[in-house]
Amino acid sequence: MPRSLRLRLQYIPAVKSSLLRNGFPSQKILAEDLGIAQSTVSHFLNGKPVDYANFIEICRGLNQEWRDIADFESQSPPDEVLPKSVKIAIAQSTQHNTLVQQFHQAFTAASHEVFLVNKNSKDYSYLKNCDYLLLPIDSESAASEMIVEQVQLAKELHSLNYHKPAILPICIELNTPISFDLLHYLAEIPIWHWRGTGDPSNLISEVFTVIQEGRTSLNPDCELAVNLTNITNTKQSIIQPLPAAAPEVPGGQVDLASALYIDRPPIESRCYETIGQPGALIRIKAPRQMGKTSLMARILHHAEQQGSRTVALSFQLANKRVFANSDTFLQWFCASIGQELGMLEQLPKCWELADLIGSNQCCKAYIEQYLLSESSPPLTLGLDECDRLFESPEIADDFFGLLRALHEEAKRRDIWKKFRLIVVHSTEVYIPLDVNKSPFNVGLPIELPEFNLQQVQDLAKRYGLNWSAREVAELMGLVGGNPYLVRLGMYHICRQDLTLDRLVQESATEAGIYSDHLRRHLWNLEKYAELMEAMGEVANASQPVRLKSELGFKLNSMGLVKLQGNSCSPRCKLYAEYFRDRLSQP
Repeated sequence: MPRSLRLRLQYIPAVKSSLLRNGFPSQKILAEDLGIAQSTVSHFLNGKPVDYANFIEICRGLNQEWRDIADFESQSPPDEVLPKSVKIAIAQSTQHNTLVQQFHQAFTAASHEVFLVNKNSKDYSYLKNCDYLLLPIDSESAASEMIVEQVQLAKELHSLNYHKPAILPICIELNTPISFDLLHYLAEIPIWHWRGTGDPSNLISEVFTVIQEGRTSLNPDCELAVNLTNITNTKQSIIQPLPAAAPEVPGGQVDLASALYIDRPPIESRCYETIGQPGALIRIKAPRQMGKTSLMARILHHAEQQGSRTVALSFQLANKRVFANSDTFLQWFCASIGQELGMLEQLPKCWELADLIGSNQCCKAYIEQYLLSESSPPLTLGLDECDRLFESPEIADDFFGLLRALHEEAKRRDIWKKFRLIVVHSTEVYIPLDVNKSPFNVGLPIELPEFNLQQVQDLAKRYGLNWSAREVAELMGLVGGNPYLVRLGMYHICRQDLTLDRLVQESATEAGIYSDHLRRHLWNLEKYAELMEAMGEVANASQPVRLKSELGFKLNSMGLVKLQGNSCSPRCKLYAEYFRDRLSQP
């Protein structure tokens, strides 16, 4: 067994870039997290030999499969002591239940402990204990909101729990696109695609080998490996709407090239005009699944067309580790921007004085000195899912105060006129922020409304649906003008999965097309007893209900209620019927 290992040279750039993705904005933070000397981490990342045990430990910290990136220099790979059995959770697939059962039998026969998980289950406690999550992705689960929740939680646990569970996603006879959200959560995770032809024993054997070798991911060099990153390309140019658009799986951002994006005048034109102004700041607020991210992408695209550099950051996709404290968060924030712009190497210089001048000043200095140099074009940042910072009040206070300060700099210094911001959030700012240090009371405020009748009619035409005003009104009577719910209904009707009459009849039942969406909301409510009780009160009332401000804001941000003054009512008939049944008052 070799006493030391080193990175193969061709993998050094990819491994270095994985620091940030795994919540380590600097080598120092990675070293502290692993309890390893920073010099050892530096040697590892620069292809120098390090102790065998440290090599494997660092690879695990960076979510890398050490066998694939180690340079053994003609030596045999060292044997790793593996457990005799592991715990494997298999997400069930109604479309391919036979294959799931074959996996179950093979793993059980090898003395592994196996959990079969219904994708609609709201109990995810098994994820905290299992070593692997085998995730079959078929045409049904590719658009499932519950699967997104499952993968999101698994990734959070993976980053905090010694990289367990390892996620093993396998597309099975997949001939439909994967939803935007699921695609993002699976980014950087090797994926296999089994086309369903022939005996599945080879597929099962390959997965069995991955588990027996103790790998933390599927082998990317396997003949079954597939690259799905090109499904969503946010840099595409916008095309003119077609008379009838090809069906797209609703969920997440509407692609820039999609013919199914519906303008809500004059919002887009005002945003395009504003973002070109010196020191611009745009605040976009709307409940979940109302099109905020899609609008932000189009504003960024417009800014890019005008010569600005653009960076989009979603705090929802950030590793939990970066929210440890303000220093770590701001390093991650700067590193994320620097990595996107190819200017990451300058960051450590700016952070050398953090103990003396503070992280906010280091962040400001980095942006000013390296990202806004006199010869550089403007820089436009799109910050999505800012609500996540509300869960960490101290970080939020520092960060939002910094954003306000950077915005104000443009009023007195020309260099900061090139710095433009788009801030996206779902709820009212219910944490206490100094009015003079908040970015939420300056700039252009945009509150996205639901689609109106004409916009829903326009969308129906783009789906190729020759609907009358009565049919449009019938769908809107059920889901209002909620962009996601409207699109989901039209998507299934366009594919001839069901008729409008059947959609309405089954809408609030487990057989309906909205069942997955509704279960996800119910699952989220059940995590917070006070929130669930509040939603039950609203759903069962005949009149708008007055709730505590924070509860009303949170339910509104989830898209479940409408705020009417100080009172709340269900956002649409679908939610009223479903939650009245599930959360009925005793």
